[in-house]
Amino acid sequence: MHGAFIRKDFGDGVTGISLNRAPVNALSVGFLQDFASLLDELTGDETVRALVLLSEFKVFSAGIDLKEAMAFSVEEQAAMVDALNTTFLRLFAFPKPVVAAINGAAIAGGMFFVLTSDFRVAGPHASFGLAEIRVGVDFPIGPMEFARATLSPDMLRRLMLTGRPISAQEAHLAGVVDVIEQDPDVVLDRAIRAARDMAASPPDTYAVIKHQIRQATITQIESAMAAGTASREAGWFTESTQDAMMRVLGGI
Repeated sequence: MHGAFIRKDFGDGVTGISLNRAPVNALSVGFLQDFASLLDELTGDETVRALVLLSEFKVFSAGIDLKEAMAFSVEEQAAMVDALNTTFLRLFAFPKPVVAAINGAAIAGGMFFVLTSDFRVAGPHASFGLAEIRVGVDFPIGPMEFARATLSPDMLRRLMLTGRPISAQEAHLAGVVDVIEQDPDVVLDRAIRAARDMAASPPDTYAVIKHQIRQATITQIESAMAAGTASREAGWFTESTQDAMMRVLGGI
């Protein structure tokens, strides 16, 4: 147990991290920071050969907690942007195989657990969306560049400009997920099998090739963060953000 995360041993060096912040794994600064710390631990643990991400709940992750965000000060807005950039960069650059097992909704910030993973297995009731436009916020540099690096231009346009989710079937056709299982009960087993297969590769070679694939995106984000251009010290929200969040909350 590590705060809002449950660590599971699936054998053969495959470790599961189950998101466990009830009820919908909403993102907070503390939740993201704890996840980043956990990734640091797993990076240095030589017994961990691969990572499987899953959820304890029907929802994989609903993104930022809008009820909390409604009351964010400018400083809290900036802290959230920093946490999103830093934590998902840590996951994107994680040197070991990362497999996501998705049996529910992965929405807005919650979808970046999926987009920064190496292999994605979805159940029939999973859904995926980037709803930021609907709640009146733009994309911090990290999430924007992860999406650019992993989505086709057409899927990027559709998800970001409509804010509407897509089904597991649509996500599979678009390459957002690699495997779709029609039985939700076998999604985790399929993800573990994929992680075990990927973990059989020489770990140093896997880490190097993964970095080669993602290096340009990582460098771009790190450079922006080092230069201070990735921060939102003046705030993240606009005049319309609170009204947009209220409309979304009213529709839930």
